[in-house]
Amino acid sequence: MFYPNFNEEKKVKKLGYKRIAGIDEAGRGPLTGPVVAAGVKIDSSFKFKDLSLLGIKDSKKLSPKKREEFYKILTNHPAIEWRVAKVSPKVIDRINILEATKLAMKRVAEKLKADFLIIDGNFSLKTKIPQKSIIKADEKVLSCTMAGIIAKVTRDRIMLRYHKKYPQYAFDKHKGYPTKFHKTMIKKHGLSKICRETFKF
Repeated sequence: MFYPNFNEEKKVKKLGYKRIAGIDEAGRGPLTGPVVAAGVKIDSSFKFKDLSLLGIKDSKKLSPKKREEFYKILTNHPAIEWRVAKVSPKVIDRINILEATKLAMKRVAEKLKADFLIIDGNFSLKTKIPQKSIIKADEKVLSCTMAGIIAKVTRDRIMLRYHKKYPQYAFDKHKGYPTKFHKTMIKKHGLSKICRETFKF
């Protein structure tokens, strides 16, 4: 079986649901910046053999350049509806990163007006919308794969904007993830205004 595929969405459609959204996030692990969730609904007119999406896969397995290419295709695709939502570092510190991730995902689901959610992860959202959580859905479920790419590119772009505001931290190099270089910059310059203060540095 080839991944990602449309099998999970087809199963849900057979149950009578029509507005099925795949949801994924980017930014649970970084020390700095927001967590971003994205949701994707794929219209029935979508052709799985669309050559422009040949080679699409989990965002973590794509180069930055390839992610950008897919992002452009996905966000302009006539058969794809998408939304993003973010939760700030201050809120992450207040409610913890898991709850912040759920909050971002819930906001996305509401924006998409979905009637069923396929969530990448092993948790559920506090919403009346029927849902199914799948571990590594971003590798297996097409709508979640697409959502993961949109979330990742959106967050990376946010961090590049922060780089212009706080160039001393070199967010363009690590996007806020806990790399050795990022930790060195924090030790040198102190916590930035967008650091998650409850995280271990």
